Amino acid sequence: MTLPVFALLAVPREGGGGSTIFMVQMVLIFAIFYFLMIRPQAKERQKHDGMLKGLKKGDEIVTNGGIIGKVVHVDENRLTVKTGENTRITVDRGRVASVMDVKGKAKEEKKESNSRRPARTTAAERRPDETGGDPPSRRNPHPLGL
Repeated sequence: MTLPVFALLAVPREGGGGSTIFMVQMVLIFAIFYFLMIRPQAKERQKHDGMLKGLKKGDEIVTNGGIIGKVVHVDENRLTVKTGENTRITVDRGRVASVMDVKGKAKEEKKESNSRRPARTTAAERRPDETGGDPPSRRNPHPLGL
């Protein structure tokens, strides 16, 4: 399949073959844009919409403006969020950036970090190199330690 496409793109024909090549190029550019930009953005939007529909009283949220608080009342389009002892604000449901778990991390990030990143090791678990210190990649080359 790809060999005929490359053949069309590589050698222009004599006469009226230029329009065919142009159309193939436009289709390929659209396909690249779709798979690299449009489709991932649509999936992210669907995931965010599902998170917004699942908001309930007691959830700890972070807004797009950086306000962190606990949901105390849920309406169709608005949330009442308790941000301090005596402070309550009303927020548009669409402005919620993420829902936090008990440890203070976003629930989506927690799922992604467990599946895609290897677990971090502590300093005690790392093996020092033969000189007894940190490996050369972890040493600070600055003489003042900045």
